[in-house]
Amino acid sequence: MVEIPVPGLESTSTRRFRTPRWQRWISPIVILLLWQLADTLHVVNEQIVPAPSTVFLAWHEWFLGSRSALSWSSGTWLPDTLLSVRRVAIGFAIAACLGIPLGLMIGWSRKVADLAGPLVQILRPIPITAWLPFAAAIFGIRESAAIFLISFGAFFPIVVSCVSGAEQVPLTLIRAARMLGTPRHKLLWRVALPSALPFIVAGLRLGLSLSWMLVIVAEMLAVKGGLGYAMWSAYEYLRMDYVIVAMFTLAVLGTLTDRGLVLLTSRLLHWSHRPIEQHP
Repeated sequence: MVEIPVPGLESTSTRRFRTPRWQRWISPIVILLLWQLADTLHVVNEQIVPAPSTVFLAWHEWFLGSRSALSWSSGTWLPDTLLSVRRVAIGFAIAACLGIPLGLMIGWSRKVADLAGPLVQILRPIPITAWLPFAAAIFGIRESAAIFLISFGAFFPIVVSCVSGAEQVPLTLIRAARMLGTPRHKLLWRVALPSALPFIVAGLRLGLSLSWMLVIVAEMLAVKGGLGYAMWSAYEYLRMDYVIVAMFTLAVLGTLTDRGLVLLTSRLLHWSHRPIEQHP
């Protein structure tokens, strides 16, 4: 059947697409101008809140400066960034590979829920920073300590989201699959997994954002190198311009990886995108 567009009925996604892209940059540009003006007029302490121009010069030195054994802040931005990206990628991948199957099994099987569910509920409320002493004592000041903290922290939101997705599989889908001859032991992967995909993607996005938070904590306290380690070093030298550069770098990396995850999973969820009609 061919759908006939009705005047006045447009989806929110269509309206958002028609919005000029340049309008999205108005707020950031205004904030940067006000920030620069406040520093120029000495409304704020420039040593604590440096001007955007000062931050840009710090990033230029951190990125393109000459490498030296006597300086941690010259030409080390790219190695520090790549080190943090690698830790997040490994830790998040471990959390996803363990959290998705376990969460689906807990939400689908009563036996697995009775065995593993209480342990997850007990460990989940413990702040990840409480595990820092154990990570440092077990793994030492090494790469494995940061990866453990990232994967352990991202694991729980992924598990909880997958549990919710598996528990909310419509009973009609299960009955339809059984009527079509799907064996009982294949219902989890053929019915529950596709139905729970929106919950799984939501959990992955939460876990990914938490991974970027945890990599800074881990690099500040448990390992050497990376954006978190550089941020802490800059704080010790009262170089707040470098701290702000690291913060902006994390914001860009977090946004790009989140958008990448959404694009990768959009084809899997194409059936769930339904336009919302706006009645006049």
